[in-house]
Amino acid sequence: MTRRRHRHSTAHRPLSALTALLLAGGALAVPQTAAAHGHPKPPPAYADVLDLHGTPTTAQPGDGEDNNPVTVFADRGAWHAYALPEAGDKDAYGGFSGPLYIAQEYPWWLSKSFSRIRLTEHGRTLDLAAGGAPRSTSLPGRLVQSYDLGRGLRLTLELRFATDRTALVRAEVRNTGPATRTLGADWTGSLLRPADKPMRDAPSLTATGSGVGVDFARVRETWDYLTDGTERFEVTHKDRVRTTVDGDTYRTEAAKPVTLAPGRSHSFDWTESYTFTAAERTEERARARDVLARPASVVSASDARWRGYVAGVTRGVPADRRRTAVKSLQTLVTNWRSAAGQIKHDGITPSISYKWFTGGIWAWDTWKQAVGTARFAPDLAQSQIRSMFDRQIRPDSKSRPQDAGMIPDVIFYNDPEHGGGNWNERNSKPPLAAWAVWEVYAKSGDRAFLREMYPKLVAYQDWWYRNRDHDHNGLAEYGATVDPANDSPEERRLAAAWESGMDNAPRFDAGLGTGIVANKAADGTLLGYSIDQESVDLNSYLAADQGYLARIAGAIGRGADAGQWKQRSTATSAAVRDTMYDPADGWFHDIALGTGAPLTARGRGIEGAVPLWTGTASAAQARAVRDRLTDPAEFATTVPFPTVAKSSPYFSPTAYWRGPVWLDQAYFALGGLRRYGYGRDAESLTDRLLTHASGLAGDGPIMENYDPTTGAPLNSPNFSWSAALLLPMLTGDE
Repeated sequence: MTRRRHRHSTAHRPLSALTALLLAGGALAVPQTAAAHGHPKPPPAYADVLDLHGTPTTAQPGDGEDNNPVTVFADRGAWHAYALPEAGDKDAYGGFSGPLYIAQEYPWWLSKSFSRIRLTEHGRTLDLAAGGAPRSTSLPGRLVQSYDLGRGLRLTLELRFATDRTALVRAEVRNTGPATRTLGADWTGSLLRPADKPMRDAPSLTATGSGVGVDFARVRETWDYLTDGTERFEVTHKDRVRTTVDGDTYRTEAAKPVTLAPGRSHSFDWTESYTFTAAERTEERARARDVLARPASVVSASDARWRGYVAGVTRGVPADRRRTAVKSLQTLVTNWRSAAGQIKHDGITPSISYKWFTGGIWAWDTWKQAVGTARFAPDLAQSQIRSMFDRQIRPDSKSRPQDAGMIPDVIFYNDPEHGGGNWNERNSKPPLAAWAVWEVYAKSGDRAFLREMYPKLVAYQDWWYRNRDHDHNGLAEYGATVDPANDSPEERRLAAAWESGMDNAPRFDAGLGTGIVANKAADGTLLGYSIDQESVDLNSYLAADQGYLARIAGAIGRGADAGQWKQRSTATSAAVRDTMYDPADGWFHDIALGTGAPLTARGRGIEGAVPLWTGTASAAQARAVRDRLTDPAEFATTVPFPTVAKSSPYFSPTAYWRGPVWLDQAYFALGGLRRYGYGRDAESLTDRLLTHASGLAGDGPIMENYDPTTGAPLNSPNFSWSAALLLPMLTGDE
């Protein structure tokens, strides 16, 4: 994951029918109610797996580290999200915090609470807390608030997402008292305007015949705010309303009062849509009208879909770990972004909570996320993979034909031609795509998907050996593309480190003699650059992907191909096993290009455990690696599997890839232990990780990484690949 400031049309939305999928599966786990015995009904088992309470105070989220301190909820790939109001914040009663909207690539709060309902009787505004403090909770697939207004009136607010651009809010008022009540309703809200120009002037309120809208002016601030002047946020009410706007504040009033006899209720329904283009807006208005015409059906379909999701992620998980599984599910779904701009298929971003991760889709994040997502939504997992392969470099590329087959590092709403600064083709990312495709197939059984992906996966393998094997010995190197940004040896070294995904790991330190070499075709054409070391994780991944290509070829009836891929995998594994293991050190290391000398002076890194996950190591090598993985002075820290061994002189427990625990690397290490028969060790270390990594057992967010010595959370909260790979870790099938 490259963590840096400058990271490098109307789209078809192929998952618009996803609500119809995955409706099978068990019901949400809810404890047996004791109400029949006179006891209070217990909360649902999966209430508040994440703390989603918080009210924004400024339009731009951030706590000094570009992290949004308020965890939000989204669904169906929407580009806007909501939270629950802070307990005791009466100014927020009657509405949901937000929305948070994504200005193509960056998150911003539109309002503290844009749609707050108020109820009136005889011209007097009713106190929503007259009967006591309200209750607000998050449940799988929805946010819920309950208010006791006193004297037999109750109000329940529920928010769900109905489409990839629209949320449905239902406000049910129920009369439980003995007298008939006649109530009026209105809604108020104000913009939370950005502090600085030009984004400060971007949003503007406008009244509509069915509610209120927010238009956005065109702003092209590459590193902060991107709009085209066609974006719109729109509230549409089911019942007739009239709206007035006064500057940054509006008031929408129900045209008619509602009379409720004792025991009767009325639901005020409205939608909140966020669209990017005029064509999207036209389509979404029709969809919103359809949602409001059948809100009960929409609710039923959403709840059924989420029952299927929950069943998928909790199947096989011990009872005391299921809330963590549902937290992982909720994290992945909130980070799901539907097709928009230059993203042509639905994908999952690393985190909506971190500014620089909100609007982009990274390659190796996608491979890992798809493996987790396939457990509850195989169609979404397939779409994620397609979202990256949509941008695979083709042989007819005008800008980089030498890179045919390559998958870019990261794609965003805007590519460079559309003013995007975050899009990155300076490098690729580790080759785990065939593994991801096979794992998704294992859940879906969709051979057509294998046939679709097979030639693309072959082209990606070919690229690695054509552009990243400097001496053509069958062992590849991380490197850099021919790209304007890779204009110096230092920039090329940096791109190579990014290509590994382990950006600042000690093995890529410039001060340790890392150099860069040029790779050329037979005719002298410059193909790219390689770092002057052959990396153990890269070549183990390549060996594994060759093995998965053999499986894929066999499954689609290409037996000859399957045999060839199996031979290649065997040869690559042998090369790693024979050249990259240091018997004196008991560990796998990168080796120097040309001499093949193991680079042991850089210390032991967690990448040395990857040959166990891929099945590359011999039994004796695996036994030695296992001894390091289970040693508290090496990798068996309080939270196990730091990225650099505790004994290393370069170990730093909070310095990104120089010590913190990343759950993908923990996944590979645990899977490697299980593969070589060390299941008891894997179970013990899994339990230690799940117990000591902060927040996993409570309602805190799943983090990007963790301090291995204390378990303290580090860097981005609500991180997708951590959530995705927790799911197989919870069932012990890494």
